[in-house]
Amino acid sequence: MEIVGEENFTDALIDLISYSSDASEHRHRPDGAVWPKTTEQVSEILNLANEHKFPVIPRGAGTGLAGGVVAERGGIVMDMGRMNRIIKIGIEDRLAVVQPGVVYDQLAKALAHYGFFFPPDPASGKAATLGGNVATNAGGLKGAKYGTTRDYVLGLAVVLPDGAVLRTGSKCMKSVSGFDLTRLFVGSEGTLGVITEIILKINPKPQTTSASSAAFDSIEDAAKAISEVMRSGIIPSALEILDDQCILALNRDADLGLPEVAAIVLAETDGHTREETNYQIDRIIDVFRRNNAKEIKRAQSAEETEKLWAARKSIGGILFRLSYNMLAEDVTVPISKVPKMLKAIQAISKRHNVLIATLGHLGDGNLHPNIIFDGRNPGERARAAKATDDLFRAAIELGGTLTGEHGIGLAKADFMPLEHSTVAIKVMRNIKTLFDPNNILNPGKMGLEI
Repeated sequence: MEIVGEENFTDALIDLISYSSDASEHRHRPDGAVWPKTTEQVSEILNLANEHKFPVIPRGAGTGLAGGVVAERGGIVMDMGRMNRIIKIGIEDRLAVVQPGVVYDQLAKALAHYGFFFPPDPASGKAATLGGNVATNAGGLKGAKYGTTRDYVLGLAVVLPDGAVLRTGSKCMKSVSGFDLTRLFVGSEGTLGVITEIILKINPKPQTTSASSAAFDSIEDAAKAISEVMRSGIIPSALEILDDQCILALNRDADLGLPEVAAIVLAETDGHTREETNYQIDRIIDVFRRNNAKEIKRAQSAEETEKLWAARKSIGGILFRLSYNMLAEDVTVPISKVPKMLKAIQAISKRHNVLIATLGHLGDGNLHPNIIFDGRNPGERARAAKATDDLFRAAIELGGTLTGEHGIGLAKADFMPLEHSTVAIKVMRNIKTLFDPNNILNPGKMGLEI
């Protein structure tokens, strides 16, 4: 309290319960929570923690799905939400400088005034903070064309576990000076340092969009259509899928009147002229037709485009209502392997008698199989755990990865050896030890324990 003041520290039970979880299934109460307002305060807190060897868990908005901000070993949650200033928008340099507590939508609104945008578009953008986006290398709906957060971070201010302040990168669009320390911290999930300032590259906002949806009686046809789109020369700004379980849930709970088929694919193109986006969406519709699409809808206005995307944007909350528990996964495979991964998910669901509703950003191979179960039933919980294990193994066997955007956190820490060799894990652990020899920063995450 001497560092931040009494009003910026709490150990009240009601607050600690609030800080005991994120959006995952993991729970553990911290010993306290602190709201720093400056880089200097973060530095003093970490210096104190390093000296007394108590854990510090950096936290954004708590929207993560992998237990990345859960205080598994107690300690202090460092809530970065009060460091929420947009420091600079430099249109002439195509960059924005922000503090980590800035919410994605807050920056989006500020940039829209200038006709610019920050392309990574996480589904939780109304709440998720940019510090959390950087810590997990968040992606989103537009990953197929625009990539992930990593592709837009030019530089960082990071407080190391001993309190030292490190500045990485630059405000230049290009820099190859020294090791790329910026990328080392992007996706490190708060295990190496606490981010207190971010330099982001921003893009001019496309002026127009075109959108279409297509219904398929076969999930294999839907997957083949997506694969063909991605090798057609057209790069959609978004390419999404909803499987039959998602469709049933949407029709039951949101009354959207969607065709009850094996899968619905949603596509969007963007650009600076209507002719450009129409040409691209027409090519995509041709691909849908060649792959046996049953019903194709094309948006004729901004309102119709929004209606097409209403199903995709509302599905997360609706799936959470289906039962008491849900494991929201995000395995990713090479685009050519998407059809096999979708078939594998169906087989896993049947084998373990567990409901799996799948959606995903198929333009970059990122699938979200959502395992829905009643955790009060030990049998259902055990089957869900076995299904999760099989999902990860299937993705790795297809040349994929455990996570495309949610991160490893606690949820996938035990599975790291499936994807990474003994040598790779040793290198990662050595890096963790180099930065954080006392293991005070977010301990227990990412399988980095020695």
